[in-house]
Amino acid sequence: MFGVVRSQWRVLLRRRAARLLVCQHRVHRTPAGRARRLLQQWLTPAQWKQFSARGYFDVTGSHSGRRYRIFNGTAMNVCLLDDRGRVRRGICFVPVGDLPAGDVMLAQKLALELCEDSAILVAREFIPRGQYWS
Repeated sequence: MFGVVRSQWRVLLRRRAARLLVCQHRVHRTPAGRARRLLQQWLTPAQWKQFSARGYFDVTGSHSGRRYRIFNGTAMNVCLLDDRGRVRRGICFVPVGDLPAGDVMLAQKLALELCEDSAILVAREFIPRGQYWS
């Protein structure tokens, strides 16, 4: 009797695994999935690990050497950090167009790392509040 139960469980687990693979494949074919894959290719291994674990990654500005934290999102998701790694203030700048979050975060990363001064000129400040910015 237990042999039958075990074989049924194996069949169910295989079906579930196959279903998960199909779902993951479909997700990677969406604009958001492709944007996330592109973001992963451009992030350093340390940034990708930080983003996967915490939902944000840190970058260093090209001109000032200041550290910024880019949170997962499309607007009001970039914060300037102090020397201790705490959020000081928020800055908002986004590329034109209705883009997936991965593409927006990649554009923000490249802007800060390559032309920080230009990005800061067009950015608007906001006050980060709540647990999201801790």
